Amino acid sequence: MDQSKPSRKQVREDAYRMAASIDARVPLLGPLLVVLGAILLQLTLADKITVGPRWLLPGLEGLLLIGLAIATPMDQVQHKTRRMLALVLIGLVSVANIVSLALLVHYLLHGGKGGGRALIGSGVELWVTNVLVFGLWYWELDRGGPLARQLRREALPDFLFPQMGEGKPYVAEGWMPGLVDYLYTSFTNATAFSPTDTMPLTATAKWLMTVQSLTALVTIGLVVARAVNILS
Repeated sequence: MDQSKPSRKQVREDAYRMAASIDARVPLLGPLLVVLGAILLQLTLADKITVGPRWLLPGLEGLLLIGLAIATPMDQVQHKTRRMLALVLIGLVSVANIVSLALLVHYLLHGGKGGGRALIGSGVELWVTNVLVFGLWYWELDRGGPLARQLRREALPDFLFPQMGEGKPYVAEGWMPGLVDYLYTSFTNATAFSPTDTMPLTATAKWLMTVQSLTALVTIGLVVARAVNILS
């Protein structure tokens, strides 16, 4: 019986086929569009709550987005370059959003009534960006990321979705959370300021949801207060 090892070419071809199969089940177009939406929202923020020229940071994020779009798996299914670019890009958008929120807090508390309506609109945009960015964080970090979830389905999850319990007759066998599930989790956490139907299981997930709830609470609280002040 021939026990010879497969050739290097055969191993590479198998890796290509596996990567293509997984990418077909984990399309990256959705996350790229979510990041693009967050970048476009940054371009519409008021000048007072942006650092430097309005185009500078979104331009850098756009370059990273292009790099993420073209960084596809080659010899490895879980391509380290693509994952690193994704985490750096999401982190950059997150930091920009937090800095803009800090500036918004400053101007809403100490800026008088000048430009109040524009700042309220920016607050709404920051809240929407908050939902998009944290949805991507959850999607990227749960069980090591979307590709790792497909490769290691037995790995312990960071989030417990209601579809993951036993005896669920209306859930397809082998169900795995997709991007929309993480965006929904992000949306409910940003509106209820606490988990709703999806529970965080790990310390990382709990810290992320805590930070998101806190930023959403500050944003909504200040925007509502400012709106009431202007209308009165």
